[in-house]
Amino acid sequence: MKNLYLGVMRFMNDEEGVTAIEYGLIAALIAIVIIVAVAAAGKEVCLTFKKVADAIGGVSGITCPT
Repeated sequence: MKNLYLGVMRFMNDEEGVTAIEYGLIAALIAIVIIVAVAAAGKEVCLTFKKVADAIGGVSGITCPT
């Protein structure tokens, strides 16, 4: 009976799963920030390339996301 009690207490005090969940949430938030930053920068970069292509008389078939 004492072994069962000690096993249950050890399980209740184990925080490894909580740490893994915290790391997962942090990784998900970092991924969201990266996706938003790349999407915002991507639009600006596309517009810049389009302006340069238009200025040098290049192909104007470049379409940028709106």
